[in-house]
Amino acid sequence: QVQLVESGGGLVQAGVSLRLSCAASGSINNINPMRWYRQAPGNQREWVASITSGGGTNYADSVKGRFTISRDNAKNTVYLQMNSLQPEDTAVYYCYALQGTKVSWGQGTQVTVSS
Repeated sequence: QVQLVESGGGLVQAGVSLRLSCAASGSINNINPMRWYRQAPGNQREWVASITSGGGTNYADSVKGRFTISRDNAKNTVYLQMNSLQPEDTAVYYCYALQGTKVSWGQGTQVTVSS
């Protein structure tokens, strides 16, 4: 079961971009899927984006067209490129991996978008 470490969060103004990274402790070649979730204060954790081992992607409607998930299997890393950030994107962003029946979560990285 891999360990996941997110990075790249920060405090930014609306309209700018950030790229989050999720580094895994081992190979992600066969991890299917890998996902990003987010949790805003007072809200439940919500799914943001998914990527399969074959590179297929899906996005929540709220981020479609602005966010892009990708993976670099050679670096055991999954990315979330976030463009045109809005205050409602403020949340802790978590990386998720499913290996068979084993689920791994990262510790999260805070993204705060000011208006």
